[in-house]
Amino acid sequence: MKEEDKNIENLIEKMMADDTLQSPSADFTSNLMSQILVAEKAKIKPYKPLISISTWIFIGVALALLIAYNVFFAGTQNNLEIGKSYTDKISTVFSGIHISKTLLYAILIVPFMVLIQIGVLKNYFDKKYQL
Repeated sequence: MKEEDKNIENLIEKMMADDTLQSPSADFTSNLMSQILVAEKAKIKPYKPLISISTWIFIGVALALLIAYNVFFAGTQNNLEIGKSYTDKISTVFSGIHISKTLLYAILIVPFMVLIQIGVLKNYFDKKYQL
């Protein structure tokens, strides 16, 4: 086993002696850095919000129309009767459900905290990516 190791070492030494050291070109570093900069610029995507401005406008207009319809047309006799029948159905469905105060507080507070967290995370990522 040791004889084989010596033969391999001798072979490697001969190969290294025959081969000359190669050195990179004079502008190797600048070429490499320019390629890295081009690759980095290609990776960066422009910021695009999840919900576009036109979608927010549509949601706002739809909500305003819904509120306006409810204010102006909720006083008619037909809408009151339809609304009353739905209210009766809903109240009978939920009449057997009892919610503890702790669960009620959780249901009310958790969405509020999620909205706060979304705002904080948005500010964090805006600062991180300088948007």
